[in-house]
Amino acid sequence: MRKLLTAAGLTSSAVALGVLLASPAAAWTASSQFDVVFPGQKPQTTYFVENTGAHTTSNGNMTGKSVVYWQLGVDQVIDASKRFTSFKITTRVEARLGKTAEDEVVTKKTCDMTAVLNDHYAWSYDSPENTCVAPSATYDGELWWSSDATIVYDIEGDGKGAITQELPGTALIHG
Repeated sequence: MRKLLTAAGLTSSAVALGVLLASPAAAWTASSQFDVVFPGQKPQTTYFVENTGAHTTSNGNMTGKSVVYWQLGVDQVIDASKRFTSFKITTRVEARLGKTAEDEVVTKKTCDMTAVLNDHYAWSYDSPENTCVAPSATYDGELWWSSDATIVYDIEGDGKGAITQELPGTALIHG
């Protein structure tokens, strides 16, 4: 019985040491914001986006996530009609061979947020409805990694068609 407890104690100590020595996850975030002016009496709205790229050493993956928040530019809503015909964000995990080389898209995901944006005048917390996560990719420390996003939206009733908003990417992750 004593040998069994000693073996269990040594095993759990080795696991604990491995956890202590494991590198923590590395994450970088790039924030951006832009205003949208709607036709008629719809309130101007400011949109905030946080793009995050993360390397999690415990599972060897690189992930990319974009979270969209928004708030009214004025306190009062006069026109409560539909604001967007379409609002989609594409989140990308990208890699490059060198620090100054061109990015190559490794994974990406496009998320349609039209309904949640039309149904809510403001949103300030993280939830699945305002978050877009690109599929993870196996991390290679020889490459330079980042995450970025593009939003394409069409304002209801403005007659201008789709507008593309390129968002800044995260800092490069390497090593």
